[in-house]
Formats: sequence, structure tokens, C-alpha cells
Amino acid sequence: MPTLIFDCDGVLADTERLGHLPAFNRTFEEFGLGVRWSEDEYAEKLRIGGGKERMATLLTPEFVRQNSLPTDPDGQREILAAWHRRKTAVYTAMVDAGELPARPGIARITREAVDAGFRLAVASTSAEPSVRAVLRHAVGEELAARFHVFAGDIVPAKKPAPDIYDLALREMGIRADDAVVIEDSANGLTAALAAGLSTVVTVSSYTAGEDFGGAALVVTSLGDPGEPAAVLAAEAGIRPTDSVRIGDIVALLATPTRELP
Repeated sequence: MPTLIFDCDGVLADTERLGHLPAFNRTFEEFGLGVRWSEDEYAEKLRIGGGKERMATLLTPEFVRQNSLPTDPDGQREILAAWHRRKTAVYTAMVDAGELPARPGIARITREAVDAGFRLAVASTSAEPSVRAVLRHAVGEELAARFHVFAGDIVPAKKPAPDIYDLALREMGIRADDAVVIEDSANGLTAALAAGLSTVVTVSSYTAGEDFGGAALVVTSLGDPGEPAAVLAAEAGIRPTDSVRIGDIVALLATPTRELP
């Protein structure tokens, strides 16, 4: 059965700039850490997969000493887990308050995929409660219930490693050539390609300048009435007009996926 797999952050909604960054900074403030990431600093942090992993970059010997933080590995894991739990709660509350609108075309193509007999999944390195909250607000409760969700610390390595996509394929019992991924970042694209998956990239506010070589299709968004998508690259030869439709996804399934060198 054909399958459409979405990344979460930057794909379902512009969550990084509008949600995760403010949630990180509020968490740092609440814990009295004296840290506030700028947009440029956070852009660098996005090269690291996973929220706890980004927070862990704070734990330099000097920072640990200045903030009287644990110096042993177990203690540092505990404090990171506490920070991340609070950050996830802040972020989820923002999503539930409707502060992160869905990106163009997400609800539309999800409905088209259901009508065309596709299975649906989300594969993300973000915490599962955050992913499920974004998904519900992006597509609605009814459609969200149709998704398999693979998220958080359920694989040994996060993107750009292919582990989360390998897990999704294995758990859903599907072959890579039966699925198309929608991603927004070079890290996500690398992970999907390493898993053998054809990938559509919808560039987001933080990823527009990244290298998307190997993507079957690169667009500004999936597109909606009044918010047309623009094609930035079409390596597979599929060029949607003003929106990416499920027919375009079907066509990509029939196109061989470029193998990584």
C-alpha cells in the first residue's frame, strides 16, 4: 500500500521559529540559566538532531561550574531530562493555544492521500507529545487518528541518521519504494535518502539556503488556494503547477530514487 511519511517540525507547521525557539528560551529563563538563544544561534543548533541534544551543548565545564550543575554523567542526564520535560510542556501549550498554524497544503494533501488509499505516518526526532499536538492542529483529530507516529528517543541515532525512517518502514511493513517522505531540512533529506526513500522538500524559514541535492522535488510549500507553491528544483522531472497534489506523489513513486554516493 502506498505511504506518505511526514517530518514534523518545519513540515506540518513552522514550529522551529514560532514554537521551539521561544519554548527553549522560556525554559532557560524559568531554570535561571541566563541563556537566551538568538535566531542565528538557534539556526546553528538545528544542525543537531533532538532537543535534549541541543540543550546538552550548554554543558561546558565553565557553564556547569557557573550554574552549580551536576558534573557526573547521570546527574547531567537528569537535569537535561528535567529541562526537556519543561520545554516540551511549554511548547505543547503553545500548540494547543493555536499559536502555530499549519503550513499550506498539509491538511489538503492528507485528505487527498486518505481518499487515494495511502497510509500515513510522521517520523520525527522531536518528543512524541509535541509531534502529536502539532499533528492534531495541522490536520484535525479525525485525520490525525489515521497516522502512525514515530518520534522522540525510540531509535539509537537521530537524523541525519536513517534510523527513524528505517523503524517506520519496518514497523509498518512497507518497502522504501512504496513510500514518499516530505521533509524540510538537509538533515532530514539525508536521513530519508539513506533509508532509500524518495523525498519532497518543502523549505522552511530556517532551511531555505540548505543543499537539497538528491531530493526528488523541492518546493516553497505544498500549496493551497491563495498560497501557491513554487518549484525550486525537480530532479525527478515532476513539476507541479501551483500545488503538490497526491497525483504528483503517485508519479514520484514510479520514479527511481537517487542512491547516495
